[in-house]
Amino acid sequence: MSATDQYIDLLTRLKAGELGLLRTHAGQGLDESVDGFDLFAGLWWPLRQKNERAPRREVAWLIAKLYAFSPIEHSPADYLARQLRRCQPNEERAREGYEKRFDRMLVLPVGQIEPALQWVLGEIASNGRKLDWVKLTDDLSIWERETTRLEWARQFVEISEREPSC
Repeated sequence: MSATDQYIDLLTRLKAGELGLLRTHAGQGLDESVDGFDLFAGLWWPLRQKNERAPRREVAWLIAKLYAFSPIEHSPADYLARQLRRCQPNEERAREGYEKRFDRMLVLPVGQIEPALQWVLGEIASNGRKLDWVKLTDDLSIWERETTRLEWARQFVEISEREPSC
C-alpha cells in the first residue's frame, strides 16, 4: 500500500467532528489555526516519518480539506476529469460554460485550485459518483507538470459518448 493510499485510508476513517473541523478551514493555509494544524499533523506527520514518499504537505492539507468538504466514496479508476465529464449538462449553453470552467481550472496553480475543486466535487457528489482520491492526490502532487494537466484534459475530452451522463 502506497503512502498516498495510507493517507486516504486515514481520511476516510475520520469522525464527523474531525471532518467538521477540517471543513471550517476551507480556503485557509495550514498555519492559520492551531486546531487545524494539530489535526492535520496527527494524520500526515506519522506517515511522513515512516515514508518520505508521503504526499507533499501542501497537497495533503488541500486533500484533507476537500475530503471534509465532500467525503465522496473512494473508488480506484474513477478519475476526477472522467467523473466530471460524466456529469456534464446536456443543454449546449450550459455545457459550454461547464467546459470553460473546467478549462480555467487546468491553468490554476495548486495553491489556488481549492475553490475550483470544491465545485468539481460538488458536481460529482450531487450526481452520486465516486472518486479515486489516491489518483487525485498523486496528480495534485505533480500539478506543476504540464503532462498532468494534459492528461486531465484528455480524460475529460475522450470520455465515451455512450457512457451514461448524470
